[in-house]
Amino acid sequence: MDRRVIKIPVPPEGEGLRLDVLISRTRPELSRAQVKRLTEGGRVTVNGVHRKAGFALKRGQEILVELPEPQPSRLVPEPIPLDIVYEDSYLLLVNKPAGMTVHPAAGAREGTLVHALLYHCGDLSGIGGVLRPGIVHRLDKGTSGLLVVAKTDEAHRSLTEQIRTRGLKRVYKAIVWGSPESDVGRVDAPVGRHSTDRKKMAVVQAGGKEAVTHFRVIRRYDFLSLLEVTLETGRTHQVRTHMAHLGHPVFGDPVYGGRRKAVNEIGGRRGKAAAYLLKSIDRQALHAWSLSLKHPIRGERMGFTAPLPEDITRVLDKLDEGRSDELQPRPADG
Repeated sequence: MDRRVIKIPVPPEGEGLRLDVLISRTRPELSRAQVKRLTEGGRVTVNGVHRKAGFALKRGQEILVELPEPQPSRLVPEPIPLDIVYEDSYLLLVNKPAGMTVHPAAGAREGTLVHALLYHCGDLSGIGGVLRPGIVHRLDKGTSGLLVVAKTDEAHRSLTEQIRTRGLKRVYKAIVWGSPESDVGRVDAPVGRHSTDRKKMAVVQAGGKEAVTHFRVIRRYDFLSLLEVTLETGRTHQVRTHMAHLGHPVFGDPVYGGRRKAVNEIGGRRGKAAAYLLKSIDRQALHAWSLSLKHPIRGERMGFTAPLPEDITRVLDKLDEGRSDELQPRPADG
């Protein structure tokens, strides 16, 4: 079979699902918009028959998706410095700084990680499309840390499959408001678009995607906690959404209640101490600290870490210094 044709068998749990929904779930490198273009362009068949995006599937059917040849990128490479943690002929791991957008979008037409990667590599996997070459997963603009990039289509398919089957492991470190009840926890709550603010995500009762997050308390302070957070799934804003859902939004998060709203809720001397700490960081205190994967070609397991960036370290240093009674640290129980 041509290497640019994807074969997707419909599993029992796919019974009744829309064609575009199943493709997007099994091949996360293809966005819903891309799938729609492929179906409208006659590049998707079910048991040999061209079907529209809303076609209701039955178990046992076979979907074939014909991918067009990658289009030459219209993006202009930019000589932006990169903190490269690992690189070979197939993949690259970069420690993304906070403030950098991963790929071009509305309001970010230049200065993105993709622009920097194109300058560094010259060429990347075309599966992600013209605007997202090589991008297998992403980090929010305000989130720092490890991100893996595919250089070849073969590597892209392997890494995407590892994400789908949860073989690619991602661990974050986050400072959150408050103190979780237990030292370890699991959040299993579907995530979808917020009902009134389309720029936000939320835990939803219907129409959301499965989202599972695990956390462990590393250190507790009077009104903040340092957590280690492990993703079982990888949804947009998952950590930020789940932590806010628990009532412990990520410290500094401007979207999910991690700045002024949280300060106002605390109030008093604690609120003043919190406002003082917020001067040290202008984004959510969330860092993709660890990433492990199976090499897409050689097959061996590989693990990487990226140290906490200066702004998060600065907040933790002030907490550990205990400059006021409210900032005195205490270890997690157990």
